[in-house]
Amino acid sequence: MPLIDKPLPELLAYRGRNPRPTDFDAYWDAALRELDATPPQPELRPNPSMSTRAIECFDLWFTGVGGARVYAKYLRPRNAGQEGRLPAVLQFHGYSGNSGDWIDKFAWPAEGFCIAAMDCRGQGGRSEDSSQLKGPTLRGHIVRGLEDPDARKLIYRQVYLDTVQLARVVMSFAEVDPDRVGCFGPSQGGGLTLACAALEPRIRRAAPVFPFLCDFQRTWELDYAKDAYEELRLFFRFFDPRHEREQEIFTKLGYIDCQHLAPRIRAEVLMFTSLMDTICPPSTQFAAYNRIPGKKDLVIYPDFAHENLPGQMDRTFNFMRGL
Repeated sequence: MPLIDKPLPELLAYRGRNPRPTDFDAYWDAALRELDATPPQPELRPNPSMSTRAIECFDLWFTGVGGARVYAKYLRPRNAGQEGRLPAVLQFHGYSGNSGDWIDKFAWPAEGFCIAAMDCRGQGGRSEDSSQLKGPTLRGHIVRGLEDPDARKLIYRQVYLDTVQLARVVMSFAEVDPDRVGCFGPSQGGGLTLACAALEPRIRRAAPVFPFLCDFQRTWELDYAKDAYEELRLFFRFFDPRHEREQEIFTKLGYIDCQHLAPRIRAEVLMFTSLMDTICPPSTQFAAYNRIPGKKDLVIYPDFAHENLPGQMDRTFNFMRGL
């Protein structure tokens, strides 16, 4: 088969290129303490226009770090909890998108699950972005906060913490069994799946699909800093044209590199990757997968790129049915 990256045997051994900050663990331990001190203040608003005879739909709002109100769609079987607590799944969307339509989530409550699908702050949905920071926004969230002297201002730090706050909120609902919660999503949603499972140890199953936000320096060196990663190339062109701060910049990005969060994952993982992916190159995905310490399985699509993977959603559904 043609290659756009390393041969498969090398991918299976690859463990990443992007630097890991020396205080990485302290950074995330402090972030979680900040989240602990942030009351989620959840609010469930019934959405009667989408609820059915069998399924209840709600607009869910909660507070994330920095005071942002974050939105998610929440669906559950009607009369949920009357016969015991139910499993739940969290769904995360692709870069710049949103939580999508209600109806494409109906299979989950039909099977006896609750499901929450989050809008990432500042992207295409309803969640607020309350960030106050120095430096450019440029075109996207990878570089947002990169020029601020305080690494805590990286926007993806806040988004990763939003996934944890969502998990905590859903796990607190009376109808949900907190020991039977999983998460899934493609691209950015795959990266957020890894981050959520890494930062919320009660997540039991995780199904990332060609995850974004992994091994930033490898993406740039492969000359795939385009499409979703284009802002990396543009950032250097505008703000460090001679790459005098290259090591500093990639090290700072290391705080939000999911390959470095992967060793914290305790969930069982089912990951999907496509070997023709030039948006999230395969080696960047393997950098994260190869660092996951526990039970895991990898489903490879040799001839597919960053696109719909036949059978992937069916397999994810069956995987989560094991919760």
